[in-house]
Amino acid sequence: MRIHVLGSAAGGGFPQWNCNCPNCDGLRRGTVKARARTQSSIAITGDNTRWLLCNASPDILTQLQRFPELQPARALRDTAITAILLMDAQIDHTTGLYMLREHRERWPLWCTAPVHEDLTRGNPLLNLLGHYCGVDWNTIPIDGQAFTIAAFEGLRFTALPLISNAPPYSPHRDRPVAGDNIGLLIEDANTGKRLFYAPGLGEMEARVWDAMNRADAVLVDGTCWTDTELVDLGASKKTARSMGHLPQQGEGGMLSWLAQLPSSTRRILIHINNTNPILDEDGPQYAELRAAGVEVAYDGMEIIL
Repeated sequence: MRIHVLGSAAGGGFPQWNCNCPNCDGLRRGTVKARARTQSSIAITGDNTRWLLCNASPDILTQLQRFPELQPARALRDTAITAILLMDAQIDHTTGLYMLREHRERWPLWCTAPVHEDLTRGNPLLNLLGHYCGVDWNTIPIDGQAFTIAAFEGLRFTALPLISNAPPYSPHRDRPVAGDNIGLLIEDANTGKRLFYAPGLGEMEARVWDAMNRADAVLVDGTCWTDTELVDLGASKKTARSMGHLPQQGEGGMLSWLAQLPSSTRRILIHINNTNPILDEDGPQYAELRAAGVEVAYDGMEIIL
């Protein structure tokens, strides 16, 4: 199994277009050692030919241009993307579907029932696509049963509903239901290796912790360094936890959980907010992560399992 990180930032990307926080301003001025990042998305393959797109970010066109393997040029209109899977209905994970409307066939789309509801009612994106290529919806089970996706027979997926939050336009906003947000345990039947992927994770639960312990690599929520990061900067009145993201620092924070994983587990943070100080590769927070054996995902990062 091969995972390619198309985008590693949270909503808005990095630098965010209207933000002058120390990170964004420093990157523009060249005074902060950091890498620009597009909004969170990954692609997965078991055979280096057919790829599963996990989330379709608003930056999808840039991401496709930067990863030529997704354009094999076998015909006049072509793509190596064989199916699309959505982890949630957030704008930064779904808006890219608009940019994929010229597909010559209906997109095989996998998402949970609550996400499908959000994308046909609260934000009727899928209804709009019906006027173009259209989608064939496949329901992701959230009862712990493994499922497979056609064309990816060697990969087995298990979805775990997460405690997080639904998008602002969702009828479930601040009243989340199971399936608003999921984590994925992905197993390669050929190698026996497993990836746990959760770009949005608001609270650690026993089943999530079990999945992380079973994985050879975890690619998990790295949105904010502290719970009050956005509040302290004056960028928002919302804490990380209230938005459905477990901060890295503090009691019960992501780093305290990652430290308890087996030493052989590869630990990687993704969905990094533009305000997060770990983006500064000369900063003490980045050094703390590296000393703890935790990586920060970047656009173009490859994970082989």
